[in-house]
Parts: sequence; C-alpha cells; structure tokens
Amino acid sequence: METKVTKALLQCPLFEGLTADEIEQVMPATNYRLVRFDKHDVYVLAGSPCRYADIIVEGEMTARMVGPSGKFAQMGTRTKGNLLAPAFIFSKDKRMPVSIETNTATTVLRMSPEGLLQLMKSDDRIHLNFIRQLSAVGQFLAKKVRMLTLHTVREKVAIFLLEEAKKCGSDSFTLKKSRQEIADSFAIQKFSLQRCLNELAAEGVILLNGKHITIVDRQKLK
Repeated sequence: METKVTKALLQCPLFEGLTADEIEQVMPATNYRLVRFDKHDVYVLAGSPCRYADIIVEGEMTARMVGPSGKFAQMGTRTKGNLLAPAFIFSKDKRMPVSIETNTATTVLRMSPEGLLQLMKSDDRIHLNFIRQLSAVGQFLAKKVRMLTLHTVREKVAIFLLEEAKKCGSDSFTLKKSRQEIADSFAIQKFSLQRCLNELAAEGVILLNGKHITIVDRQKLK
C-alpha cells in the first residue's frame, strides 16, 4: 500500500484506534483501487445512486444541494480521510440528495459496499467506527437543517463567526473561504452576508478588515 494511502486512512474516522500496520493487513481483502479525478470534475450528480464506498486519499470535494429554481446550498467540504456518503452506501434508496464536485485534483480509495462490509466484519473497531460516522452524519444534518431553516441571516452570520473563532482558538482570525462560499453555505445572497457583516462592524460588535475579523463584543454576538 502506498504511504500516502496509509496516511490518509490513518486520518479516516473509520480506522480510528488502528495502527498503520493493522490497516495494511485488513485492506487487501477489500480489493480496493485508486480512482483519480481532475479539478472541477463531477463526482456524482444529485439523484444518481451511491455505488461505492470511497475514501478521499488526497484533494478536496464540495457537496451542494440544488433546488428547482437553481438556488443552492453548500452542504459541506470533504478532504483527505473522509468517507463519502456513508449514510447511502447501504441504504435501500441509494439516490444521492446532493451533487459533489472536486475543488482540486482528487484521488479516492474505492471499495464496493461488499468490500466495506467485509472490512467491518474483520475488526469490531471498524464496525463501531462506521456506526459512529452514521451518528455524526445525523448530527451534522440536524444542525444544518436548523441553520438553513430556523435562523435569520443575522443569526446565521453570528453563529458562523463564533464557530470560526472556536476553530482558530482566538477572537481574531482570517476567513479561509470567500464571501461567496460562506453565503452559499447559508443559502443566502452574497450581498446579504456583506450587509450583515457591515452592520455588525458599524455596531462595534466586530472589526472588519477584508478577510480578517476580530470579535470585539462576544456577548452581543451571542
């Protein structure tokens, strides 16, 4: 097994608690193969069936849910070590609710559902880790639905800023995504996001300097 593949699998929650040697011992039985995609390739279209158990070895993908009018919400970004669409691999209705596109040149380790099932049978830790991943998907979707449907634009932006500060461990941080990408993740217009940021800055809640943001009044933002 290539070193980069082993390193990616060590980052995958599916193999939490396993060593590199243990991973290399169990993987050959799955008859996996590596599949490569170019930048901006379509990995899957919404409505298409989930046929494989793919783990990202290198690269990045973005999932988007698109409505009949063309309006879309960015559902999340997947990077090295992520198992793609775990909730649909063994589902009776395998139709994907989102379209997924590569942001960069991407390589996935591809197994069949049967190969993944064999993997889980080979080690109870992998089986439990897969169940935990399904639980994590449920938690993520519940949080995403709440964000998209129950919060105002102002509340969405406040929650986002507080979460970014938590990730960075500081109330002063630089946004890694563009304004458009952030707006897409909330299913709002870019100008609505910018207007809200400007209002928070005018009220003295944040300092705004391009992509760099400093939370001045954390309590008011909460």
